[in-house]
Amino acid sequence: MGVPGLRGADHIGVTVPDMAEAHEFFTEILGCAHVYSLGPFLPEGSWMSEHLNVDDATVMREIRFYRCGNGTNFEVFEYEAPDAAAVPPRNSDVGGHHVGFYVDDLDEAVRFLESRGVRVLGSPTSSSGASAGQRWVYFLAPWGMQFELVSFPEGKAYEADAPVRLWDTRA
Repeated sequence: MGVPGLRGADHIGVTVPDMAEAHEFFTEILGCAHVYSLGPFLPEGSWMSEHLNVDDATVMREIRFYRCGNGTNFEVFEYEAPDAAAVPPRNSDVGGHHVGFYVDDLDEAVRFLESRGVRVLGSPTSSSGASAGQRWVYFLAPWGMQFELVSFPEGKAYEADAPVRLWDTRA
């Protein structure tokens, strides 16, 4: 059954070490629009641990909200926390993650990232099996967070007989 009334992902929350650097990345590299900001939020008793599962001495310096094309929003945090990890998890780590963006022309998008000095991991890879028709490549934000570009202009193989399809930004 699942959560009653669930309609989809509203936002992805990301913690960054430097909000100015992240703002440039989200707006100048990804092309997102900055919508609004909040903060700072100072420690108040056990509120931080109860509501956010962080150390109670944590300061939430700022939150910025971004709209990125035809997809979910981003909620970007800059914290000051006594026990914060400085290195983001890899995909193979528990809690590892990445954010994938659909692009119309993968090769053009990769050339753009490289021209801006963004670290692209390897070269575009063609998927197989149910994902045949898709090409993808990973790239890193300045703080090491993993992102992915995907493109499947003619669709993916699984779509031929799937009773349910994945959400598609092209629609």
